[in-house]
Amino acid sequence: MPPGPAPQPWSSWWTHMTADQSEFDLRFEWGPRGLETLAPGSNAVVIVDVLTFSTAVTVAAARGAAVFPYRWNDGTAAEYAESRDALLASPRGEGRYSLSPGSLMALPEGSRIVLPSPNGATLSLATGSTPTFAGCLRNARAAAAAARSCGRRIAVIACGERWPSGDLRPSLEDHIGAGAILAHLDGNASPEGAAAVSVFEAARSRLPETMRACVSGKELIDWGFEDDVAAAAELNRDEVAPRLRDGVYSTVHSRSGP
Repeated sequence: MPPGPAPQPWSSWWTHMTADQSEFDLRFEWGPRGLETLAPGSNAVVIVDVLTFSTAVTVAAARGAAVFPYRWNDGTAAEYAESRDALLASPRGEGRYSLSPGSLMALPEGSRIVLPSPNGATLSLATGSTPTFAGCLRNARAAAAAARSCGRRIAVIACGERWPSGDLRPSLEDHIGAGAILAHLDGNASPEGAAAVSVFEAARSRLPETMRACVSGKELIDWGFEDDVAAAAELNRDEVAPRLRDGVYSTVHSRSGP
């Protein structure tokens, strides 16, 4: 009896799986690999980092600011900010403006600011040519409407957090935030997208309490940033959908109505 086909390595088997959710309009995935898989076949990508990059970008955009996402712990950030005639956000709690959404509520209107972050900014810089928006609870309705204006195929990417080892830690706040955006969209949702909506609906009536009690929320509260957690929990507070063009997020006002 002739031998059968040689076993395929895991990576080869994975590349032949249907992982891009292409049969669905509304798609959901986690982190860099999820973005890499879903973005090429989507009309728009929404980057979700509720605590706190996407919330910070939304707060800044609501003040008409231009936000330049940048790599975390990169020694060239100051030089880059100078080249863009922009402020450089300080580490949280160390300067006037930082990744803290509360600090950006005092940002002068029309400011330009470079905002490094380990998750949201990093993924924002990896979306390629696919139209990209920053989404969170504060602008879930607006982000959904803006993404829909690009087409029906929308990928919502939850950034998640990191374990000390550097591995991705799926985070409750980003699962809820992604679900909130998907809940404002009509279309054929993937099972992953539908599950995210269910997570949001389960938490909807207790968003402030849930944000405070989740791992990322407790971490920020321990650091003294309880106000940032409260700001991130406000659903549809801002009617702006920051869109990334040429490396900068700028304001897109929602036309979704009340």
